[in-house]
Amino acid sequence: MEDFAPFGSRDYLITFGLLVFARGMDFLSTWFATPNLELEANPIAKRLGWKWGSVFNLLLCIAVAHWPLAGLIVVTTSLLVAARNFKSAWLMRAFGEADYSALVGEAMSRTSRRAYFVSVLGETLLTGLVGGAVVMSSEWPSVPLAVGIGMVAYAGAVGFYSLLAVWRMGGR
Repeated sequence: MEDFAPFGSRDYLITFGLLVFARGMDFLSTWFATPNLELEANPIAKRLGWKWGSVFNLLLCIAVAHWPLAGLIVVTTSLLVAARNFKSAWLMRAFGEADYSALVGEAMSRTSRRAYFVSVLGETLLTGLVGGAVVMSSEWPSVPLAVGIGMVAYAGAVGFYSLLAVWRMGGR
């Protein structure tokens, strides 16, 4: 795997195609789950909205495709985020964004912070451990290394945004 892929080269185009697909899946899953972005966890994405978020992500894909290793990290993280979004999207659609938010808030008020944190830590640590094991058993630079780092980045993002959600809700 090359460190740098010139614009238009085979490696650049492959990485760019993978990035567009993965970022597109993240966008599609987010739109399917929260078309008005009421449930979007990332405050920057929420502020950018669909139009500017699309522009930002296209520019991100164009830029990151120059570095295939970094591109594969973003691809892995984006696809895992999209899968997580799709997992709950049906429920968000069934209730609607406001009612789903109220449902989650109600559920969080009925459980302890400890139970919530154990659940978040379980998901993030176990995913991060698998990613870390892949990283530790990989050579630099390699596809497995990029996938492992992407898994660790996903675990970190889930942990961060899950805890951010609790903080926003006032730590109920």
